Amino acid sequence: MNTPCQLCEKRRARRYCPGVKGEICPQCCGTERENTIDCPIDCEYLQEARRHEIAVEPAEHPNADIRVSEDFIREHEGAVMWLSNALARAIENGAAVDNDAREALEAQIKTYRTRESGLIYQTRPSNPYAAQLQDEMERAVEELRKKLSEDTGMQTLRDKDVLGTLVFLQRLELRHNNGRRRGRAFYDMLRHWFPAPPQPGLQP
Repeated sequence: MNTPCQLCEKRRARRYCPGVKGEICPQCCGTERENTIDCPIDCEYLQEARRHEIAVEPAEHPNADIRVSEDFIREHEGAVMWLSNALARAIENGAAVDNDAREALEAQIKTYRTRESGLIYQTRPSNPYAAQLQDEMERAVEELRKKLSEDTGMQTLRDKDVLGTLVFLQRLELRHNNGRRRGRAFYDMLRHWFPAPPQPGLQP
């Protein structure tokens, strides 16, 4: 029996889509995946498509004046691991997508840049999903500060270090965002790179 695609109702359905809970054709899967369909992250067709997505390096990086070198990443590996994992968990626990993470990181970077100028002002995104991610990221920063203070007896996490880590995550997001409206390729990358809660460690 030739079952028609549940989306286009024209082509023959050839695969079950857990996002629409019905049979669809490969063409609709390719065009609507993470655009109009909320794809479960473990969908076999989504994961197969991930293997063929090509990460694109942006022509220009935002916050290009902030240098994030390999030495910085090595020196602040604990903060990078901690905040990356916190962002992945925040996306996983809510309904956020990569574009929400982009807004959250941009707002948080602006906040820390303002602190560097001596002012205390928090930039807040109007997008509630992005705002929630920003709250979770700031909570993670405070948790890391507290843990480092307890472990070392001194404050070893500077705002400058947090800013550099946030800019690093922003550049990863720009590189891995697949451009789909509901895309979570950046989140998928985070959960594979940072799968377990890390033990923080940071050089003073």
